[in-house]
Amino acid sequence: MVSCLLSPFPHVISQLNLVSRSSPPFFTRAQMSSESLPPLPEHRIVLGCGSVGVDFLASVASYPKPDDKIRSTSLKVQGGGNAGNALTCVGRLGLNTRLISKVANDAQGKSILEELESDGVDTSFFIVSEEGNSPFTYIIVDNETKTRTCIHTPGYPPLIPDELSQAQLFSALDGANMVYFDGRLYETALVIAKEAACKNIPILVDAEREREGLDDLLNFASYAICSARFPQAWTKAPSLPSALLSMLLRLPNLKFVIVTLGEDGCIMLERSVNGGSDAEEIDIHGLLESLKQRKDESKTMPTCISSVVTKLSANGIGTVFGRLFIGTAEKIPPSELVDTTGAGDAFIGAVVYALCAGMPPEKMLPFAAQVASMQAASGCRALGARTGLPHRTDPRLATFL
Repeated sequence: MVSCLLSPFPHVISQLNLVSRSSPPFFTRAQMSSESLPPLPEHRIVLGCGSVGVDFLASVASYPKPDDKIRSTSLKVQGGGNAGNALTCVGRLGLNTRLISKVANDAQGKSILEELESDGVDTSFFIVSEEGNSPFTYIIVDNETKTRTCIHTPGYPPLIPDELSQAQLFSALDGANMVYFDGRLYETALVIAKEAACKNIPILVDAEREREGLDDLLNFASYAICSARFPQAWTKAPSLPSALLSMLLRLPNLKFVIVTLGEDGCIMLERSVNGGSDAEEIDIHGLLESLKQRKDESKTMPTCISSVVTKLSANGIGTVFGRLFIGTAEKIPPSELVDTTGAGDAFIGAVVYALCAGMPPEKMLPFAAQVASMQAASGCRALGARTGLPHRTDPRLATFL
C-alpha cells in the first residue's frame, strides 16, 4: 500500500535497490559498435552542482482520496534529483562528469553515491555528513490522469559554501568544458559560477521555477533551459515569445534560451552577434506562427524548424538580433505513456552533450528530444527517471549523433 512507502527504513531501501537493479536494463538490447559512431567530443568534462536523492516511485490506478488506503500497481526505487539525473544522462552519452552535492552517511546516501558511480559520475567532490538525512522523494504516478505528485524531503543539514574548500573548487573546475546548475544549493552554486566565469567556462542553468538565488545564477548563464511557465513568471511579459526576448535582453551573457513544452516540443531563441543594422525587423509572435505552419504533422520523430537571423521585436519589450527555432517531440501514444519523471533532465543532459560536441541547433534540438523520449525505458513508457536513459551506443540514437 502507498502508506507503507512512507516509512523508508534503511534495510528496506537496500533491499528495494537490489531488486530494482537485478532486472536487465532496457539498453542491453542491440548496441552499436563504437567504430560505427562519430568520435567523442574533444571537450568532454562536465561539472554539475545541484540536487540528488532517492526516488520512491509508486504507480497507482488513480490518485487516492483523503483517508483512502490503496495498493500500488508497481514500485521502483532509484536515484533522482535534477542534477543527478542530468549528469547520469551526460555520462551515459560518453562525457566525463563530476558532481558537487551533499548526502548523509545513511543508507540513502550510500545508495545515491553507488548508483552515480556505476554510471561513471565522479562523486569525489560530494560532501558526506555523518549526521542528518539524505534527500528523498515520494512520487505517486497516477495511471488515470498520467500525472505525478512529488513529496520531497530535503537533505539535512544543507550544503553551505564553506564545506567546499578552495582546493576542491579549483580541482573540480580543472579541465571542465561546461558547468551545469539545476538552481538548487544556490549559495554554493554561486561560488562555483563566479569562479567558472573567471575561467571563461560556459555555464548552463536549468530554470525550472523561481527559486532563491536563481536571479544571481542566471546572470552568469551562457545558456538557459526553462520550464513552460518560467519565462513569463520571471519576466512578467504578456506572452511566451516576448518573455524569451525579454530574457535575452535582461541577461546579456545568454547565448540562447530554450523553453520545453512537453509533447509540444520546445522553442529556442538564439542570440546572433552577426546581425546587421539593415536587417528586417520582424515581430516574434508572427515569426513563431509562421514556423509552426511549417511543421509536418505526419512525422513522428523529432525535427527542427528554424528562421534566418533577423531583428526580432515585441511590443513594449525591445529588439534582439537572433534566430528562432521550433523543436518537435516524438509522438508517443497515450496508451504507452506511464511516467514523465526525468524527461526534462534527460533533455538537459542531451543539450549539454550537444554543446560539448559542437552540434548546431538544427541537430541539437532533435537529438535532445530523442534522448528525452527514450528516458524511463523508451520514451516515458515506464516508471522512473533513469531506467531508460540511453547509452551512446543505443541504435536509436544513430541517426541523431
